[in-house]
Amino acid sequence: MAGTGSMLRRYAGDFRVLIPGTSAGMMQLLYPPLGAGVGEHSDFFHDPFGRIYRSIPQIWATIFEPDAAARAVRVRDLHTGIKGGEGAGRYHALDPETFWWAHATFTWEVFRSVELFHPETLTAEEEERLYADTVQWYERYGMSMRPVPADYTAFRAKFHRICVEDLALNPVAERALDIALNGRGVSVLPGAPAPVGRLASLVAEPSARSSAFGCLPEIVRERFGIPWGPRDQIVFAMRRQTIRQGWEAVPERVNRAALRSVLRYIGSATREQRYRPAA
Repeated sequence: MAGTGSMLRRYAGDFRVLIPGTSAGMMQLLYPPLGAGVGEHSDFFHDPFGRIYRSIPQIWATIFEPDAAARAVRVRDLHTGIKGGEGAGRYHALDPETFWWAHATFTWEVFRSVELFHPETLTAEEEERLYADTVQWYERYGMSMRPVPADYTAFRAKFHRICVEDLALNPVAERALDIALNGRGVSVLPGAPAPVGRLASLVAEPSARSSAFGCLPEIVRERFGIPWGPRDQIVFAMRRQTIRQGWEAVPERVNRAALRSVLRYIGSATREQRYRPAA
């Protein structure tokens, strides 16, 4: 994975990888142990985007930065104290299945971005190579490899099963779905002046809503009654096609520089808090 020819570096370094990110985040929050941990150990209800802005630049750095392995260990260790609940509701962020699910949604996000927003279709061999890269990525955390499916076919089967059987509504997930549906005036730009943040949200919300729900697996939309009709599907299909065709005109260096710039911006906006999750 570390080489410049890595498929993961190719697709995770493409700006389009961010488009299914909200969908990945919602599936994290719908996983009961993760939803409980976020609800009890972060300021999610007051600052719903803070966790994302603190986390994503650091997680993507575990792919690209020279000290990626050390960064991965630091990300893992941040989760040591995130635990709680009683009985069947007990959770710990470092439970192998829970920690793997968070990573699985990022693996899904990379594959989903290629499926929906790239003109090429991966061959079965390319899918396996990309999946193998994501497994090497996960190995950097030093977690148990027991939950990790052996190949991409097994990954897809396990991911689907969890979507069907394990995901569940909880207060944090309901809040995330409400934001995606209605916006509620939440600023999408951390650290920006309030008027600027509100303006950015007004501009971003319609397309963000389409992407957030359009990228979700159909079974997730169906299970949780997420509004999605024929008109939504047509609008989303048009956006997909526009991105697929239009992106060909974007120079590669501009594409990758744009992603780096976004990650630097949101990382710098939360630099002082990113290694200090709320107690």
